[in-house]
Order: sequence, then structure tokens, then C-alpha cells
Amino acid sequence: MTNATSTTAERGQLAGRREWTAFVVLLLPLLLVSMDISVLFFAIPSIDRDLAPSATQQLWIFDVYAFALAGLLITMGSLGDRIGRRKLLLLGAFAFSAASVAAAYANSPEMLIAARALLGIGGATLMPSTMGLVRNMFRDERQRGRAVGIWSGAMAGGIALGSVLSGIMLEHFWWGSVFLINVPAMVLLLVLVPVLVPEFKDPNPGRFDLLSVPLSMGSVLPVIYGIKESAAHGLDVRNGLIIAAGLIVGRFFVRRQRGRADAMISRELFRDRHFGVGIGLNALAAFAMMGSSFFTTQYLQSVLGMDTLEAALWSLAPSLAVGAAAPTATAIAQRTDRARVVCAGFVIAAAGFAVLAVTGTDSLWLLLGGCAVMSCGIVTVMALVSDLALSTAPPEKASSAASLLETGQEFGGATGMALLGAVATAIYTADMPGSAPEVARKTLAGAVATGDGSLISIGREAFVHSMQYASVAGVALLLTGAVLAATLLRRAGAAGAAAQREPVLTD
Repeated sequence: MTNATSTTAERGQLAGRREWTAFVVLLLPLLLVSMDISVLFFAIPSIDRDLAPSATQQLWIFDVYAFALAGLLITMGSLGDRIGRRKLLLLGAFAFSAASVAAAYANSPEMLIAARALLGIGGATLMPSTMGLVRNMFRDERQRGRAVGIWSGAMAGGIALGSVLSGIMLEHFWWGSVFLINVPAMVLLLVLVPVLVPEFKDPNPGRFDLLSVPLSMGSVLPVIYGIKESAAHGLDVRNGLIIAAGLIVGRFFVRRQRGRADAMISRELFRDRHFGVGIGLNALAAFAMMGSSFFTTQYLQSVLGMDTLEAALWSLAPSLAVGAAAPTATAIAQRTDRARVVCAGFVIAAAGFAVLAVTGTDSLWLLLGGCAVMSCGIVTVMALVSDLALSTAPPEKASSAASLLETGQEFGGATGMALLGAVATAIYTADMPGSAPEVARKTLAGAVATGDGSLISIGREAFVHSMQYASVAGVALLLTGAVLAATLLRRAGAAGAAAQREPVLTD
């Protein structure tokens, strides 16, 4: 049964117990998709023993999930608007479950790589569908802001939780168990979503533009791959050409979107300038968050000498503060000007980077405190600008809007690791003595691997020095973000007025 289009009077109606229960269910796929980014941190040694992948295959086991996820977000967001967000969510949950079982019982590196790619495809259906459904279920601005705040905190926490949960599972079970934990949650999703979540879709979606699918992937994937490779191995001619190829394809993709009435990325999304601003500021926040992770994990393991599980457990500590930051920020933003709160979030995040800039070689609590402050500020920004972008987008395009937010976040995160990592690597290499082995001059992990006590000590000092300088760059970047937020988000409190239609609901 299809209900009539909602009236203007209905847009402000409050969500009840059913909607909030459905929202809790929708957090399940969000947590699992974000956890799968880091779930292999502890499993690789066991996978090496059982499957004996080559070095290249090992990299693809790690990276293919994120590449498939990033490359298909735009496509799946557009598809969800057309066929229905609930329907796509259910299809994605089924695919994610099947791929998890295939990954758990993979008997070759190639099979595991293929299963991880399928997990990424499933994740690409789940991410924009869940955020799009949140946009449609919560029509009241205050409730929607609170829901998006919780959503943002859960996403940030899921990445940290994934590595810890995998470490605990591997203490008792074989490596495939880190994938099987997805299955019960997805089965629960398949049972409860049809009961609790109404269907939402664009009543007049137009034809699906098949040619835009390879164009979107051809623009997103090479750029992200080239940036990530540059972060790991440095920007060379090969990586520069890969990035340039993606940008060229991206130009064709954008031209096609501008010239079609049934474009995959609707021009309606950008009628309110706050939508584009929200995507840009969200990407900037992701830049800072992922850039900082380049240092913190290495600091815990290589500077303080923690094993992987101990480092992962300590890295959870900042997440405790993050869980309360986003809902608190949204509550404050509903009582004052949103631009001021976003600006404050950037300043708070900059203060966290400033703490990292004075962290020494034996400063665990200072590091964790700086990470907590920085993460609270960044999640504040992400929650508020995500809600802003969603509220300004037409409701029938909610999944497409969510996919653009998430794609921008992928670009920002990859660029943050590349640029801040490049700054840190340059300073670390300059600080290391020319007589040190090449492997020790490249990374601190290489210095630790030499077993030379004096060289390890020098390497730790050089790494902390490089982290301090890169953190100063992070402070400057985030303060720039604060200025941009104050300048570009004027009158953002009126966001949402441009969305004049509600989507068709299908029970």
C-alpha cells in the first residue's frame, strides 16, 4: 500500500517509540560496516599461516573492502532513492551476511579478496540507506539532529571497536570468527527492518543512468587509491598519473551529471549552498581525524612498546568521550546558532592537536587526552554538518545526499593520512642519522625491527618530533576550518527550508 505524499503540516511531527526502536536497529549495519574497516588488524598473522598470501595479496585483503565501499557509495545512494531505501538496505544486509560467511571460510587468498570486495559492495548499500532512512523517519529538526549526532558517534566508535573485538575473538577462535560476528546482527536486521522501518523512495526518480556507474567509480577509485599509495610509499610519477586519471574521468562524470535530467547526482541537491558547504567541512573533519590516526597507533605500539591488543584497548579510551560529544553538540546547536557550534568544534579539535604537539616520548595520558579532545571536536563538526547537509537536501534524494557526504569523508580521510603522513615522514627522515640503515630511516617500525637500542631511542625521538610538527599543521588546518564555518554557515539555522517535498512512504 502506498500512502499519499506527506503534507507540510506533517513534516514537523514527532517520531515516537517505533521510530526510535527502528533507529537502534539501523545502528547495527552502521557499526558493522565501520568495524569491518579495522577488524583484520589482529587476524593477518593467522591468515598468513593458513592461506600464505603474497605481500601484494595481503595488501588487497586489507584495502579492497575500503575501495569497493568508496567506489560504489554514489551509485548505491542513487539506487536507494529509486528502488527504495529499505529494499536496498535488506538486499545489502543479505549480501553482507553471505560475503561474511564466504570470507570466514575462504580457503585461498583470492577467495578472501573476492569476499572482502563483496563485503565492500554490501557496505556501500548499507551506509547511505541507513542515513537516508534516518533523514526520512525523523521529520522534526530537533529529533533528526539528535539522531544524526548518535549516528556520527556510533560510526566513529565502530572503527575503534572493530580492532578490539577482533583481538578478543582471536584469543578464543580461528581468524574466520571475526567475519562471522556480522551474521547474527544482519539476520536480526533482516527480521526487524520490514516490521519497524517504512519504505521511502523518490516518487519520480527518472531512468537509472548506467553509464554514470563506471564513470563515478572511475573518478573516485583512482584518486583514493593514488592518495593512499602516496601516503604509504610517497608521491611518485605512477601515483600522480593514477590520481590525474581519476580527476580526468571525474570531469567527464560531472559534465554528464550537469547535462541530464535524470542524473545520478541531482542538481536539486546543490540548490541550497549549505549542502556543498556541509560536504566540504565534513571532508575537512575526516582529514583531521584520519590524519591523526597515522600517529596515535604508531605512538602506542612503536614509541611506548605496547602489543597490538593492548594498543587497541587503550585507543578505545577517547571513544568514551566521543559517544557523548555529538548528542551534546546537537542539543546545544538547537539552542543557539549552528555556525557557532561548528566553529567551536573545529577550535576544540585544534586544541586536541595542540596537545599532541607537546606530547613527549613517554606521555600516554597526554596523548589519550589530546585524542579525546580532538575526537570530540571532530565528531561535533561531523554530526552538525551532516545534519545540515541532509536537512537542506530534498527528502526524496536523501540517500544520494548521504552517499555524497560519505564519499567526501572517504576523500578527506585518505588525503589527511597522505598529507599529514608526508609531513611526518619528511621530518622523521631528516632527524634520523645518515648512517642508519635505510629501513630505519623510513619508519619507526623499521628502526624498532633492527633491535639496536640506541637507534630505536633516536627513532622514537624523531617520530615524536615529526608528530609534533604534523600536529601543528593540523592545528592550522582546523583553525582554517573554524574560519570557513563561521563565514560559510551564516543563516544555517534556516536549513531545511529548501526541502519542499516529502518522499512516498510504502508500507
